[in-house]
Amino acid sequence: MKPGLSRFEHFINKLQPILNTASKQKNPALWLYRNNARTPLFMLEALSKMYSDFHNSKKFTKIKEHFKLLEDTLGAIDYYDMAAKDLVTNKKVPANVITYLQAQSREKIQSLNEILVENDWLSTDKSRISKILKKLKEVDWLEEEDEVNQMNEFYGESIYSLVEFIQGTSFHFENMESEVHELRRKLRWLSIYPQAVNGAIQLQTNKNMPKHLAKYCSKEITSSPYNTLPAVGRSTYILLLEQNYYFALSWMIAELGNIKDNGLHVVAVKEALLQTASLDETAAIKKTYQLLGRQQTSLQELLQQAGNICKIYFEEQNLEHLVLGVKMIK
Repeated sequence: MKPGLSRFEHFINKLQPILNTASKQKNPALWLYRNNARTPLFMLEALSKMYSDFHNSKKFTKIKEHFKLLEDTLGAIDYYDMAAKDLVTNKKVPANVITYLQAQSREKIQSLNEILVENDWLSTDKSRISKILKKLKEVDWLEEEDEVNQMNEFYGESIYSLVEFIQGTSFHFENMESEVHELRRKLRWLSIYPQAVNGAIQLQTNKNMPKHLAKYCSKEITSSPYNTLPAVGRSTYILLLEQNYYFALSWMIAELGNIKDNGLHVVAVKEALLQTASLDETAAIKKTYQLLGRQQTSLQELLQQAGNICKIYFEEQNLEHLVLGVKMIK
């Protein structure tokens, strides 16, 4: 079996039992949400994104959209569910705000249940998984060496695109979702691909670490299980990433995630107020900060924090030094 197909089958074999169990539940979507269906979906989406650049773009993009729709909807459930749970203990936040967030979470769960049925994710006959596997087996997969060389080029193109995106902002962010969160998504894919390709990407440390990287290599980052990549296994060719620059990438993803999460409450409460109270945008944001109290950092401050750390990280050209190249294992 070519390595490309085996990578997809590896994560499909992790997703299928979760879907099988979900199909027997009264609320399949809720069960998927509570049982980490997002992880294999992330991996399958990552593989689809990567392989759409190697092979039949139309076929793999269509496959990606199927996985992405499930993952995005699970993400929407998580957004409202976590906001409601975090805010329910804040006595200043009115009940109508919590009720709105909980209702939105239930609405997204219902939406996912409809997607699961309409797209045949839960059926045993002619299921979505069976259809995807059939299409994958029709692919003229690349040989291992060619495939890893394609991964090398794919990383280069992804990094170039990402640097262009951040340069377009001049490190002055105005929107948490379309700029900060989107930047984090783009960075995060660079850390998901190594997990998804199941051994074909490995880390290697240069002996002389540049001094500026020390600030990123905290114990929390270097010991994170997310920074331990799958073993090489049967791979003959691997793509090498520089370990300390990979840690720097991980640090950036974590920091932007903290900033995003800090702003989550502001965005969620403002949305709830706009939908449940007779307030305009200005009044809603003012009321939001009153409800969340002085401990809540303003969105403007959070956007500034994101811009500051991005300016340092990208001016150091850390992404440009991430990829070391392809190596043959003797």
